[in-house]
Amino acid sequence: MNSPALPPSRRDALRHKALVLVWIGLLWNIVEAVVSLWAGASAGSVALIAFGLKSIIELAAGGVLLWHLHGLRNAEEEADAERKAERLIGGTFLLLAAYVVINATLALGGWLPEPEPSPWGVAIAVSSFVVMGILYVGKMRLAVPLNSRALRGEAIETLMCDVQDLTILVGVGFNALWGWWWADPLASLVMVPFLAKEGIEGLRATDEHGEEGAAKVCFCPSCIYGFNTCKAACCAA
Repeated sequence: MNSPALPPSRRDALRHKALVLVWIGLLWNIVEAVVSLWAGASAGSVALIAFGLKSIIELAAGGVLLWHLHGLRNAEEEADAERKAERLIGGTFLLLAAYVVINATLALGGWLPEPEPSPWGVAIAVSSFVVMGILYVGKMRLAVPLNSRALRGEAIETLMCDVQDLTILVGVGFNALWGWWWADPLASLVMVPFLAKEGIEGLRATDEHGEEGAAKVCFCPSCIYGFNTCKAACCAA
């Protein structure tokens, strides 16, 4: 999180706020994993079980960012830690993409049981949608002044959790209303190209990438609020 324009005291304060948000996300992912796995096992829902496993993957991403944020470093050590964290988080994006493809393919191919509605599953999905949405906005707003692509990557992963909450709600809702069990796995495949793109970009992090103005983190309509590399003048080198 090398941001020369910020005084050290301000940067440290922002880093502390980011740590708090990451810790909240980690604790919530633990709750989400436990409830999802329990609800999935009770209802025989592979979708909910997979949702719980996805939460465990996100715990790994949050742990990586905690390692990156914790402690004070000089500029060179901080830049190196930023690149390492970005690469590790990129790896978790690819794991998440692989999980989505495998789970959706098996479900659509009939090798897994059809998703079952679950009141507890709906409750955890709705709760997670609210919590993860708030955490995503908070993390992105901190990633901008800190110019941290590692924090941005973890924030985007939080957003992907939010999107998956919606796919589960859509799948369970369509299944309950019209018996469209295939809506859940089909909707999840829409996220795969984006997950793969974020993962590959994270793994390709280099010294130059960490220093260039082109890597500046933005959070505005021009970058679709974090989804794309920003082309706006405010993010120009």
